[in-house]
Formats: sequence, structure tokens, C-alpha cells
Amino acid sequence: MAKFTRGFTGRRRGGDERLPPGQYDVGKGWPVLTAEVTPKLDLASWTFAVEGLVAHPTTWTWDEVHALTPSTYAGDIHCVTTWSKVDVTFAGVSVDTLLERARPLPAATYALALSHTGYTTNLPLSDLVGGQAWVVWEYEGEPLPVAHGGPARLLVPHLYFWKSAKWVSGLRLLDHDEPGFWEVRGYHDRGDPWLEQRYAGD
Repeated sequence: MAKFTRGFTGRRRGGDERLPPGQYDVGKGWPVLTAEVTPKLDLASWTFAVEGLVAHPTTWTWDEVHALTPSTYAGDIHCVTTWSKVDVTFAGVSVDTLLERARPLPAATYALALSHTGYTTNLPLSDLVGGQAWVVWEYEGEPLPVAHGGPARLLVPHLYFWKSAKWVSGLRLLDHDEPGFWEVRGYHDRGDPWLEQRYAGD
């Protein structure tokens, strides 16, 4: 059974408007939270796929995804357990680049992010496009640590961090909303930190 906490304690930076309501700046370090056993993934067999309602279902190997146009995110991240980390940098590939290759069909309005561990989380497709989301494999210029989702994780920094699936293996595009692991356990369907959408009903 997965374990989680409703929040850590910490100190909010006075007057820092970069922090959403109810969040504190974690400072150095980065809490490790997971609902699954940390996997051991072999880069030689690692893949990422975009499937479902797309014109060209596409699967990339580790080398193939690294050959795509690189993209970097520099900004802040926010966890539903109330910590935020400011001024972080991740590098990988934009989800826009992946979708450009797979070509979503007009009926596609949602995506289910899939993990190599079986974890899933749902997102409106509109939250993944327009430079809002990445598949990342570097953090602060170094390989993304396994405990934080390495070799690669989804990064959707404008939503609470459970939407940024660790050990990501793909996106399945759908014409309907399909709640993922935490959503069926009472977490909010979307998870906007600025609206404090932590749990169902928020």
C-alpha cells in the first residue's frame, strides 16, 4: 500500500510571490517521495512511446530520444506535500517535439502518462503542449538521479509534481479523462498549485 503525507513542515519565504499558497521553499536538497519500488532500468532497453489517438504511434530508444532537438526548463517546481524548489534547471526534450512526430488526432483531448513501474497519471492534453512539459534526463547539468525518476521523468512544472511521472515510459492520448494512480485515491484531477488543487473537491 502506498504511503503519503499531507505535508511537511518548513518555512515560507516572506513575501515571495513565486511560491503558491500553502507552499514553502525547501532550500537545498529535494525530498524523495514515491509510491513504488525504485526500479533498475537498463538504458539499452529503455523506450518512450507516444500512442493512442495519434496518426503515427512512435517509440524512441534512449539514443533516439537524445537525438531530438534538446530543450531546457529553468524555473520552479511544487509538490502537493507543500514543498517547492525554486530556480531549478532540467534538460531533455519538449513534449511538443514528441507530439509533432506522433501527430495527435483531433479527438485527442487527454493524455495518460505511463511509467515503467506501472504508475499512471492523467493530464489534459492542453497541459502538455505549448512549451509547458518535457521528458527530462538531466537535473542541474547532471544525469537525473534514479530516486527522482531517472533515467527520465515527465516534467509538468506548472502542476503539482505528482503529475510529473517518474521513470516515464510514454504518453497514451485519449478522447476522455482516465484518472491515474493518485487520482483514483482522492487526489485532485488536475493539480494546479496556484489554486491549491490538492485533493478531490479542492
